[in-house]
Amino acid sequence: MKKYYEIFDEILMFVKWGKISTDYFGFSPSWLYQRLKGYDGNGKPCELTEAQKETLRNALHDIADRIHSAADKI
Repeated sequence: MKKYYEIFDEILMFVKWGKISTDYFGFSPSWLYQRLKGYDGNGKPCELTEAQKETLRNALHDIADRIHSAADKI
């Protein structure tokens, strides 16, 4: 199981993970936190599906593009 908190170490505090969960996945803010930690709401091990990984990848690319666009306007 991937350790997402290690992968996202450099950006963890800059991203609103709960907002990504609601806006890109349609789930509660806690849903993505649970998946990133590797457990579901009942404390059972779980991982993002391949489709969910792709959604998360696309969400991070979208946010990065928005940040770049905002920076270019300075």
